[in-house]
Amino acid sequence: MPIIRVEMYEGRTVEQKRELADVLTREACRILKCPSDHVHIVIENRSKEDWAIDGKLASDG
Repeated sequence: MPIIRVEMYEGRTVEQKRELADVLTREACRILKCPSDHVHIVIENRSKEDWAIDGKLASDG
């Protein structure tokens, strides 16, 4: 069973997450030839102060 983990900044709407889950599931099934009920998606929201890029917090700009 494929498990797809998505980490992203918080602030997306429930509708955006629904659409993301739908598209990821469909594409995983198409590529992996598996039934949709085997695809699990975990969406984890992160605040910008909990994310660093190039040694700098994303919240810093």
